[in-house]
Amino acid sequence: MAHVLIIDDDQVFRSSLSKMFEKAGYIATTASDGEEGLSLFSTLGFDLVITDIIMPVMEGIETILKLLALSPDLQIIAMSGGGKVGAEEYLNTARLLRVNAILKKPFSFKELQEVLEKLKA
Repeated sequence: MAHVLIIDDDQVFRSSLSKMFEKAGYIATTASDGEEGLSLFSTLGFDLVITDIIMPVMEGIETILKLLALSPDLQIIAMSGGGKVGAEEYLNTARLLRVNAILKKPFSFKELQEVLEKLKA
């Protein structure tokens, strides 16, 4: 069973996303920001990371760069609902870092499943 690390500063969203991944057959571990996520990644290792872009402490782009430095082949999904600029701007930046997939918040379980199926292919 694949192990996913969910990094998002919104506790309610993190919990909902964790349930979505468990429903999809994953073991889910959560972190509230990039710094906590990197610490967990360094000690536990994961098959997949999904991270928000806009977060306090350590934002998603920096988190993605550090994760890829530790594990260049790691599968990463970037997600964003936007901030000072639209979600597309943040997600396009993540795409330039060669993340495996992007999701614009809010997204459905079906959309998540479609992304997960593409990653397995």
